[in-house]
Amino acid sequence: MNSSFMVNGLFKAIDEMDVEVFCAFLADDASFKFGNSDTVTGKAAIKEYVAGFFSGISGMSHTIDDILTDGNILSIRGEVTYIRKDSSRLTVPFANYFKLENELIKSYQIYADVSQLFAPVEAG
Repeated sequence: MNSSFMVNGLFKAIDEMDVEVFCAFLADDASFKFGNSDTVTGKAAIKEYVAGFFSGISGMSHTIDDILTDGNILSIRGEVTYIRKDSSRLTVPFANYFKLENELIKSYQIYADVSQLFAPVEAG
């Protein structure tokens, strides 16, 4: 599978908050780690985790700056803009690190500081 094609499809599913399509990119025994959260293992558990995250926001959009591949390793860097439930926005840089197996994501790690995502937004 072409890595750019895979990344475009994956991030389209994420930005559309389509957990079913998102999970189609994962191996059944995949692991998923978002920031400093605990690692979640298995497609069903990841689906539940991601659906919970999606339900806490109104939307998001990613801008991809770099896609780097080395064998079965894929790294992506860019910016993500989250839309909170109150319609305010938070934009942060992110980096994703994937280990692929049989063209599916076996290990998925997201590096992003989302500590302010659910914090109260100050009026200003």
